[in-house]
Amino acid sequence: MKIICVGLNYANHIEEFNSKRPNEPVIFFKPDSAILRENKPFYIPDFTQQLDYELELVVRINRLGKNISERFAHRYYDSVALGIDLTARDLQRTARAAGHPWALSKGFDGSAVLSEFIPLSNTQGINNIHFHLEKNGVTVQQGYSGDMLFKVDQLIEYISKYISLKIGDLIYTGTPAGVGSLAVGDQLKGYIEDEKLIDFQIR
Repeated sequence: MKIICVGLNYANHIEEFNSKRPNEPVIFFKPDSAILRENKPFYIPDFTQQLDYELELVVRINRLGKNISERFAHRYYDSVALGIDLTARDLQRTARAAGHPWALSKGFDGSAVLSEFIPLSNTQGINNIHFHLEKNGVTVQQGYSGDMLFKVDQLIEYISKYISLKIGDLIYTGTPAGVGSLAVGDQLKGYIEDEKLIDFQIR
C-alpha cells in the first residue's frame, strides 16, 4: 500500500505560503507506517518544535491500473475519507534551505491521519465535496473539492503514468488554506459536509 500525497493543489494555500502555482501536480510519498487510524491520539515527537496540520480529502484505489486515462479514472475509486498530513514544518524548512529532500518532515510515524471511508454515493460527487477542520472547537480550515487545481481524475491520470496504482493505495489530494500549528492538548475534529469523521487529541 502506497500513500501518495499532493502538494500545492489549492490556490488559497499556495497564496498563504507565498509559493508558486505548479504547472503539474506536486507529488510526494509517506510510508505505510505513517498511517494513524481510529482517532487514536498523536504524540508530538521530540524532533520537531513546529507540528502543522493540513486537512485533506483522501481517495482509495480499488483496482489495479497503469496509464489510466482521465476519462476512465472514476472507475478506480468509489469512496472518500478525510486525512491530515501532519508536517514537522521546522524540519521541512531546514531541509529546503539546504536543498535537501524533506521526506522525514512528512513521513514520520503517525503523520498520515486517516478517517473511515464513506461511499462516494453518499456525497454530491468527488468534485462537489465541502470539508472542514475544527481545532479546539474553532473552524480553522474549510475546503471544497471543486477548488482543486488538479482534480482527482487528473491526479490519477498523472500519477499512473509513472507509478502503477494498486488496490488499497491512498491519494491525499492536497490541503486548502488555514494550515497552522499544534500543541499538546489540542483537539482536532474533521468533517465532510456535516458528518464528523475525525476526532482526536494531540498529546
